[in-house]
Amino acid sequence: MPELPEVETVRRSLEKLVLGKTISYVTINWANIIKQPDDTAEFEVLLKGQTIQEINRRGKFLLFELDDVVMISHLRMEGRYGLYNADDEWPPHTHVIFHFTDGTELRYQDVRKFGTMHIFPRGQENEVLPLAKLGVEPFSEQFTTLHLKQAFSKTNRKIKVVLLDQKTVVGLGNIYVDEALFRARLHPERLAQSLTDEELGKLHHEIVATLSEAVKLGGSSIKSYVNGQGEMGMFQQQLVVYGRTNEPCQACGTEIVKTVVGGRGTHFCPVCQN
Repeated sequence: MPELPEVETVRRSLEKLVLGKTISYVTINWANIIKQPDDTAEFEVLLKGQTIQEINRRGKFLLFELDDVVMISHLRMEGRYGLYNADDEWPPHTHVIFHFTDGTELRYQDVRKFGTMHIFPRGQENEVLPLAKLGVEPFSEQFTTLHLKQAFSKTNRKIKVVLLDQKTVVGLGNIYVDEALFRARLHPERLAQSLTDEELGKLHHEIVATLSEAVKLGGSSIKSYVNGQGEMGMFQQQLVVYGRTNEPCQACGTEIVKTVVGGRGTHFCPVCQN
């Protein structure tokens, strides 16, 4: 599933491609992607004639801000957007097409059909799900060591489980939690409330640093991820634990271990992260 760096990269690429374009009409080939409103015909009506004013991001969600409404898009496992000319052949698994008045089309493809789209009036999108219960943004002033300390002190869950909870801090997923925990030299199965102030400060720093570096490199193309221009990310070349089971740790030479924490495959060094 794309995490914050991948979604931010998609956002930036789409901003270059479709900002200022006006939607002539919408074609929906797979209705289950549309979650709000319930009626796909209403979804189409709400977008017709609307111009894309901004494209923002909240956690792992893309926010297409139009004249009167906001469309919230979650890519889930393999969703992707691409800009095409109207006469270009539809790629496989094209489920939603936004036809623009200039003859181009923004096409949403999704092999697994897990992606979602919601529409709300502008200004109301943060008051209801799926955005209402999201935690702080990791690049915001609200994300501090104190925020982590307060969140961790209220739970007896393991560090990795808490960091994957989007109510604590948004945008973190399996890849970047594993990487940040390695950089902070913290075992993913430690109880979150057991961290010292020094460890909390180190973890906060490494979360921000890891995500920042990943955004600069366009995210990680582990499977099928590409940005809105079809380009792969390059941060996967910097990964030190994720996906490196049985490979030597770059810091101490011990083999990287893979286990399961909170139902998710988890990679760590048993020596560096003890």
